[in-house]
Amino acid sequence: MSRPTLAVWKFASCDGCQLSLLDCEDELLAVCGAIELASFAEATSHVAPGPYDLSLVEGSITTPHDALRIKEIRAQSKTLVTIGACATSGGLQALRNTRDHAAMLASVYARPDYLETLATSTAIADHVPVDFELRGCPIDKHQLLEVVSAFLHGRKPNVQRHSTCLECKMRGTVCVMVAKGQPCLGPVTHAGCNALCPTYARGCFGCFGPSDAARPVPMADRLIALGTARPVVERLFETFNVAAPAFREGAARARGDAPPKDHE
Repeated sequence: MSRPTLAVWKFASCDGCQLSLLDCEDELLAVCGAIELASFAEATSHVAPGPYDLSLVEGSITTPHDALRIKEIRAQSKTLVTIGACATSGGLQALRNTRDHAAMLASVYARPDYLETLATSTAIADHVPVDFELRGCPIDKHQLLEVVSAFLHGRKPNVQRHSTCLECKMRGTVCVMVAKGQPCLGPVTHAGCNALCPTYARGCFGCFGPSDAARPVPMADRLIALGTARPVVERLFETFNVAAPAFREGAARARGDAPPKDHE
């Protein structure tokens, strides 16, 4: 019986989430024993033709070629999972979405007319259907192993979708916002990092994007009420997952823009 095929694809990104798979080390041996690694440029030059049982996609769509290529990959993939902040929300490069794109190119490149790029950086799900989104910047390798195992065995991934605050409680970490007055996005951020920053007495930066039940407008209001300057709150929301809708709302509230009524 042939083994299921796994393909890993890269778009605009830093490669960190792909490397999380290679960082699995001992577990990677078991994964490779259960699947056929059909395409993974970070690990091998071998490329097998599709279709593929499972495709992992890292990176955001930033060029016209990207927009065409992701549709081709989707057509060849039985299951498509996006991994990391770039693939799930556009990543740091989505800062371009709210800026003058032509002016940015002109300030960096001597001949921007040579470039073929989009004015936005967008998530994979904005272009093709996605079967599962795995958050993080970078993703957690244990969550990645769970997702790969789940889809190859035809079950739903067991990835918790609560906020980072619960991870702090489970670790017995003192709340840095309450105890130290530090701005922290833990209440609105998706779990997955095991509350890494708060464990080292630093506020959460929102690397894993908004949690399913995130309420970014009240979060922004609370941070401002605690004395955090509005520009600081805006920057908190405009980092790794700047284009995530919930974080856009939090940033807009910090700027003083009116939020949608259903978030009041």
